Amino acid sequence: MAKEGIKAREVKREKMVAKFAEKRAALKAAGDFAGLDKLPKNSSPVRLHNRCKLTGRPRGYMRQFGISRVTFREMALAGKIPGVKKASW
Repeated sequence: MAKEGIKAREVKREKMVAKFAEKRAALKAAGDFAGLDKLPKNSSPVRLHNRCKLTGRPRGYMRQFGISRVTFREMALAGKIPGVKKASW
């Protein structure tokens, strides 16, 4: 599991991106790159990274479910994800 501080940092970035989204879009449309440069770095959506909602794992993220592949496998085998079952042919 990821450290709580790293998960908190990612949540903080998400809030900041949402807060400055309108202002950022307006500055981009106007072509004011100096103004864009003065905004906080964490307000840029490029700095966001998808993380597992349960464990905070940054790699192997499954966008459809919002969790990592490891967590997905554990939950699917335990029957905690509706409509998902192990393939056999």
